[in-house]
Amino acid sequence: MNTLLLGSEKENIELAATFIKNGGVVGMPTETVYGLAADALNGEAVRKIFKAKGRPMDNPLIVHISDVADIEKFNLVSEFSDKARTLAEKFWPGPLTIILKSSDVIPNEVSAGLSTVAIRLPSHKIARKLIKESGTVLAAPSANKSGSPSPTTAQHVMNDLSGDIDAVIDGGMCDVGVESTVITLATTTPRLLRPGFVTEEEIEEVIGHIDVDDAVLFKLKNDEKAASPGMKYKHYSPKASVVLIKASDDAFVDFVNREFKKDNSICAICYDEDVKKLSSKTIPIGKADDFTTQAHLLFDALRQVDEQEDVTKVYAHCPKKHGVSMALYNRLIRAASFEVIEIE
Repeated sequence: MNTLLLGSEKENIELAATFIKNGGVVGMPTETVYGLAADALNGEAVRKIFKAKGRPMDNPLIVHISDVADIEKFNLVSEFSDKARTLAEKFWPGPLTIILKSSDVIPNEVSAGLSTVAIRLPSHKIARKLIKESGTVLAAPSANKSGSPSPTTAQHVMNDLSGDIDAVIDGGMCDVGVESTVITLATTTPRLLRPGFVTEEEIEEVIGHIDVDDAVLFKLKNDEKAASPGMKYKHYSPKASVVLIKASDDAFVDFVNREFKKDNSICAICYDEDVKKLSSKTIPIGKADDFTTQAHLLFDALRQVDEQEDVTKVYAHCPKKHGVSMALYNRLIRAASFEVIEIE
């Protein structure tokens, strides 16, 4: 298959929509990461997403809409609750995914056999234009090979999936850089399943107390089924091994420099302030207190690891577990397969 790299002009969006109408799969930009989009109401088309990504079929997908009215128009859920409406009014369009009880129109391929569906209204204009032009709603997980770092540029998508999908629309680098926050309203108490740019604290200001699922910060149990994308044990990983270092700024620098003396194939994902202090190769992701920039650059940094010659191991400064930083911790702990070195 010859994968087309398309610009974002109207005629290119129309061409991409034609692929989707014909049951094809297209890489589309969103404000979070690039998504791999197909008609969410066509189970056969959705299967092509899983095939292209090499993604297990037990991992549910997010349905992307172009307008809140699409929920009723396409009969996506059994009930659009008051809490869901409140969250939608506050955070949509934007990087929040809401899980609700699904209707019968949602194929098993999208829900992974669950009785729920995840829905998001992206703020990216190209994504919304493509959804509307396609005349349907779009299932769209991240447009990468399963397990590898999520793509934040069209070139990342081409690097992973060229030859496996119909086209990619180039909408520039994604603004947010990490996938959407996922909250389920299908439980007695709303539950955060994946942290993102919309934080736990911001959601609680709107709808009151929410629980944080154990899988946000810890491994899924062996027999536990993923209720949301991004809950798998290993995810977002470069080819080189990643280890998180839980330490003060000075202790992180000292540790990496000691390790570099023993092994010059290591690299550090670090803060801007660390670069001059480190002897190893470095990939900075922003200032220590600038979580927005860190989120924006994280996946690009993980992809840069594999572009570094002879790097076999990466040490990353362990993020905190609140606010936007919780999203960084969630992604990095999975990239590291939960390997953490704690330095007092």
